[in-house]
Amino acid sequence: MDRVTDNAHLLARIDTTRPHTARIWNYWTGGKDNYSVDREAGDQIRALHPGIGDYALADRLFLGRAVHHLAAEVGIRQFLDIGTGLPSADNTHEVAQRAAPEARVVYVDNDPLVLAHARALLTSTPEGCTDYLDADLRDVDTILESAARTLDLTRPVALMLLGVVIFIEDDEESYGIVRRLMDALPAGSHLVLSHTITSPAMPDVDAAVAFWNEHGTPRLTQRTPQQLTRYFDGLEMAEPGVVSCSRWRPEVPAEEVAMFGGVGRKP
Repeated sequence: MDRVTDNAHLLARIDTTRPHTARIWNYWTGGKDNYSVDREAGDQIRALHPGIGDYALADRLFLGRAVHHLAAEVGIRQFLDIGTGLPSADNTHEVAQRAAPEARVVYVDNDPLVLAHARALLTSTPEGCTDYLDADLRDVDTILESAARTLDLTRPVALMLLGVVIFIEDDEESYGIVRRLMDALPAGSHLVLSHTITSPAMPDVDAAVAFWNEHGTPRLTQRTPQQLTRYFDGLEMAEPGVVSCSRWRPEVPAEEVAMFGGVGRKP
């Protein structure tokens, strides 16, 4: 795949002097693609809010349940996963292709470390296909044009935006990006979105995010659960709506976390 270029060149683009959210997320979920600066920051954030590492796991499990629901129960066969993050267990294509081996997945991220490991995301079943794009969420036209080489955008697509619109600081810009992406997809497409929330009931989350924004990169923008529902305007929500990721169709009852998500269908 020519878009995954020489790793030495990619690694030269990585700043190991400041903690990075994708690498901290990787650390919290038990991965090894992180540096001491990320582990130190992750431990400091966890000291401010001991449960924050659980959000990463809750978000990952939400991804798995949502993708399985769409592939196994709804019949979705195409997934556009933007803000992929570092490869982990049960990536989107692995979950989707277990239910539907012919599923096709396009991953999108602009982190050089993710790009350096992108080959791990390209292990498709013979019947299906995976691809990786080095692009920013704001590059909507580029993403759609490039994704169309692998996906048939005249047929339903699941747009996966897990923990990524949090990096768009301006509310209206973030809503506009999601609308443009969904407007380009046909009826029957789905939006799967998760986002760290702010809530008076969870002040330690705000403190952890404030610490991150002072020391880490890129900056995070929290939103309320009510603000999250706006991303799904005009869509038909799957039960139970926009809720804590840990409580979206869990296999067993789970505690609420400050990472909320939902799944909506374009009518």
